[in-house]
Amino acid sequence: MIDERAVEIWNDELEELFLRTGHRFRRVEPRRRMRDYIRGLLGPVGRKNGWQLAEYAGHRTPDRLQRLLNGARWDADELRDDLQHYVAERLGEPDGTLILDDTGFLKKGTTSAGVQRQYSGTAGRTENCQIGVFAAYATTRGRALVDRELYLPKSWTDDRDRCRAAHIPDERAFATKPDLAKAMVLRAIASPLPIAWVTADSAYGQECRLRRMLEETGLGYVLAVPKSQQVPRFGRIDHLFSQAPNEAWERRSCGDGAKGPRVYHWAALQIASIEDFDTEMPTHQRWALARRSINKPEEIAYYLAYAPLGTTVEHLVRVAGVRWAIEEAFQAAKNECGLDQYEVRRYTGWMRHITLAMLAHAFLAVMAADAAAKGAAETVPASRPSPWQKFGGSWQLATHPSPLTSPSSAHAH
Repeated sequence: MIDERAVEIWNDELEELFLRTGHRFRRVEPRRRMRDYIRGLLGPVGRKNGWQLAEYAGHRTPDRLQRLLNGARWDADELRDDLQHYVAERLGEPDGTLILDDTGFLKKGTTSAGVQRQYSGTAGRTENCQIGVFAAYATTRGRALVDRELYLPKSWTDDRDRCRAAHIPDERAFATKPDLAKAMVLRAIASPLPIAWVTADSAYGQECRLRRMLEETGLGYVLAVPKSQQVPRFGRIDHLFSQAPNEAWERRSCGDGAKGPRVYHWAALQIASIEDFDTEMPTHQRWALARRSINKPEEIAYYLAYAPLGTTVEHLVRVAGVRWAIEEAFQAAKNECGLDQYEVRRYTGWMRHITLAMLAHAFLAVMAADAAAKGAAETVPASRPSPWQKFGGSWQLATHPSPLTSPSSAHAH
């Protein structure tokens, strides 16, 4: 039986979202088509391409929706800004984490903006595809995609005629994926999103310029790095942890997964105290961490971290575990909101479809958070884990009075 009250709440919330974003569409026609498009992305549509979305909206052809993506006058970046305000308001927490990653979109042909044969982590192999670099925002309330950029290989940026044919702006020069990620971090800092941490996989974590930028902005980070990563004064990070005594490895959960707590053996080493960039007093600590599989101890992942003094190892481990939230966001946005089911070839169309799909996904995340909060109102809060940690040899005691509370220097707006 359909819960009529739940349907009413859903429709009211969606209408509120339309009202707060509708001003980005100056004319009535694109404003209505935006509503049709979002409702189709959220609706029970088998494959969310132009024809099926048009049919769901009651259109005879997909022409009006295609015009929304390719011809109408509106700015996808302005809509992204509204999305970030929405997520900050409804999911934001002072201890929020920004997650950086990319995902592939398999494509045929050679004319779609940015397409070429390149490695796709989504496919796990080299494929003809487009690569999008994304930022997700995660808190205990939920997670949502909040920014995006289309990666343009040099085969595109070195051919300006090809770029113009795909409506790629002339100012878009070649930028590496970490460079695109840096730009998204700076935009997120300037947004209302309250951010304390940044996390990413080793493709981004190994970039020293990204780490330096995060330190200069005062954001904490826990970034995966390759085993060959050099640690100042210690050499390769894998060699450093190969010397760790058995008692340095402790069982810890880095968060819940689909099958329960994700438990590994973790080792952590404080490697340097860092002065504030405006003072000479140490305010932050650099760390090296390693995560070892319990069942397959030869499988070890490595991290570099930067955190306010007093941050516990438990807190760093939990930030590392938040990285999986962007994988879950990709899966949900693709499966439920058609993130990867577009039929556009031009750069503008890609940016617009992706932004609209992100907005639809953020709406679902907010609705899920509201439902969870309503259900949690009658539950008993779980007990907090112990705040103490033990180190042996050259390790040091790292304590914090409340490991679930964000460090006092967390970035907030």
